[in-house]
Amino acid sequence: MAEIQFSRGVAEEIVPDVRLTRSKDGTNGKAIFYFDKPKALANNGVEITGMYLVDEEGELVSREVNAKFVNGEPAGIEAIYVMKSVSAWDRFMRFMERYAKENGLGFTKS
Repeated sequence: MAEIQFSRGVAEEIVPDVRLTRSKDGTNGKAIFYFDKPKALANNGVEITGMYLVDEEGELVSREVNAKFVNGEPAGIEAIYVMKSVSAWDRFMRFMERYAKENGLGFTKS
């Protein structure tokens, strides 16, 4: 089980576009998630409290979550997860491997 949540216990159904950057020395990195018309923005009374990456190892948390609106209508969510160590990068990649497998995602190196 690997899922992304914006409110604890409520899984986001929309699969995001994810872009990764990493420093040349590998000591830190950043993952930028973009969700196009996510269910979390639907008028369902759920409060967005952060982005939670949940799997069998536990939970990774980011508070850098921003909603995007077009003409006053919710259009998407952009969230950034920052990794400040090699171990944090490795943990994130383990989550992403599980999430990708469950959601049929692939990896393209630029």
